[in-house]
Amino acid sequence: MKKIEEYVRSIPDFPEPGIIFRDITSILQDADGLHLAIESMENLVKDLDFDLVVGTESRGFIFGVPVAYNLHKPFIPVRKKGKLPCETISQSYDLEYGSATIEMHKDSIKPGQKVVIVDDLIATGGTIEATIKMIESLGGEVVRVVFLMELAGLNGRERLKGYDVASVICYEGK
Repeated sequence: MKKIEEYVRSIPDFPEPGIIFRDITSILQDADGLHLAIESMENLVKDLDFDLVVGTESRGFIFGVPVAYNLHKPFIPVRKKGKLPCETISQSYDLEYGSATIEMHKDSIKPGQKVVIVDDLIATGGTIEATIKMIESLGGEVVRVVFLMELAGLNGRERLKGYDVASVICYEGK
């Protein structure tokens, strides 16, 4: 049985020189790799007491929905601004070159619900920090944040200090 790291394709000098791009499509394209990725993420939350899974667009959907399905929990999508049809709350955050705004339905989390956030990658942590702010503004409690991959060199954990953060794979660089 291969380890999950063996399914990740590493592409040097993309999108710019000196960066090693960690490509998850090589995991998704292999049935064993996909199964192992979801099972590994599920193992990080299966013994927790929580009510629902939140995933961010779009790769958080890829991994969050099967985790929610397997554990028989609801899944709540966090989308880019303007993509959700009902009343929403929003949170803006800074990117390396600009800013972005994400939204979730205002009625998606009820006060006191315990939430697990699932995403593919933690880099700087900005998207998840914004997601946490929305969850907490609705009265939810984030009990764990789970990533398939972590780029430790970008210090995303620092931004999420005070939260229980877990990753399946951790790369020391950027």
